[in-house]
Amino acid sequence: MRIGELADAGNVTAKTVRYYESIGLMLAPERTASGYRDYSDAALDRLRFIRDAQASGLTLAEAGQILRMKDDGESTCQHTRALVNRHLTDIDAQIASLLAAKGELTALSRRAGSMNPADCTDPNACQVLTSGALTDGVPAEIASAVS
Repeated sequence: MRIGELADAGNVTAKTVRYYESIGLMLAPERTASGYRDYSDAALDRLRFIRDAQASGLTLAEAGQILRMKDDGESTCQHTRALVNRHLTDIDAQIASLLAAKGELTALSRRAGSMNPADCTDPNACQVLTSGALTDGVPAEIASAVS
């Protein structure tokens, strides 16, 4: 199949296929007598793997590691499991960071809601965001969540 057919079947663009070839993820295809790329069904399988790996959160470099191992006849299950577990750990850390940020913003929102705008007289600062704003007048359970 030609590059456009491969790209369509793999739900990517022809430019993406060319890029994957340029970085070694896709193997160079055979060429027709007229010079067109001629892809096999195996190329489509490889392209779908790359797409699925990315959709699962793996990087192109990680997908490439797995493909090189497969090309060398190696088992990839343990390697892939380690990659997936590392990504899970990263996501857990991101979730914790987002929850902490949410706690801080919730505390600031509550603080802002309880303040009288007429009391905000400093032309260089906002009383909601001043030093100690997250713990001044904030219930203890919220203050402990954001500190």
